[in-house]
Amino acid sequence: MLYGCIDIGTNTTRVLVADARDGRLEEVLQQKAFTRLGRGLRAGGTISPAKIAETARVVAAQRAVADGLGAVVRTVATAVIRRAANQAEFCAAMRAHGGVDVCVLDGEEEARLAFLGATRTLGTPLRGRVAVVDVGGGSTEIAVGTVAGGVEWCESFDFGSGFFADTYLHGDPPGAGELAAVREHAAAALEGVRPPAVQSAVAVGGSAASLRRLVGPVLEPGALERALGVLCGAPAAEVATRYDLDHERVKLLPAGLLALDAAAQLLGLPLQIGRGGLREGVLLDMAGPRPGDRGSGA
Repeated sequence: MLYGCIDIGTNTTRVLVADARDGRLEEVLQQKAFTRLGRGLRAGGTISPAKIAETARVVAAQRAVADGLGAVVRTVATAVIRRAANQAEFCAAMRAHGGVDVCVLDGEEEARLAFLGATRTLGTPLRGRVAVVDVGGGSTEIAVGTVAGGVEWCESFDFGSGFFADTYLHGDPPGAGELAAVREHAAAALEGVRPPAVQSAVAVGGSAASLRRLVGPVLEPGALERALGVLCGAPAAEVATRYDLDHERVKLLPAGLLALDAAAQLLGLPLQIGRGGLREGVLLDMAGPRPGDRGSGA
């Protein structure tokens, strides 16, 4: 059966349609638009009417594509919408002009779905306790659990690639002082956090997926520093052309990379780049448990 997820995030609005069979996903279509809803927005601020209208047009187009394929569609929104003072106005506009009912995820549910999507799409089963780090535009979720049992521990943090880029990274490329400010903020946000010990760790989200082109499948310390050198060694437009990446994504990548690095240091492990995350988790959740699954865990 075909399922679709429209994911309204801080940086992008995406649609994923996949065929779900026996707990597995086969991608049919994926599209994204850099709507950048979180640009300049602080907690309790309002999303502008122009941005709401722009996002509604994107959502309507994505819904039409998913409908054309015959998919059952669920629409979710994350940090930028759950923090906006005009959340109700935004969701009403998506219903009236985008044709969707929006489910605004809290941090715990976002972490659970990202964990489900990451651990079920890796291809190689992970033994023992796994950490999934989901760096989005406006928040970062860390979830710890097992593939069989689901999430045992999770936390959501109020930082992400869009927030860090908008707050600190104004140069093109960003300077050493700007990068240091991001590192300091991320370290302070994670200070005192004590996740359970894990045997492996997986990174998901737009930054992690894009970094695969720069560092390969594993974000270990040396690879992260080399990627940072590439990203900060030339203007974003040049790096985007060289690595066939979106210009907007390249501008966000130094911030996303530093957020991932802070999480990796917290966990004490390199991060394997996942092949699925929140959207895949939504689709697997819609499709229900796999044959043989026990209980209702992730």
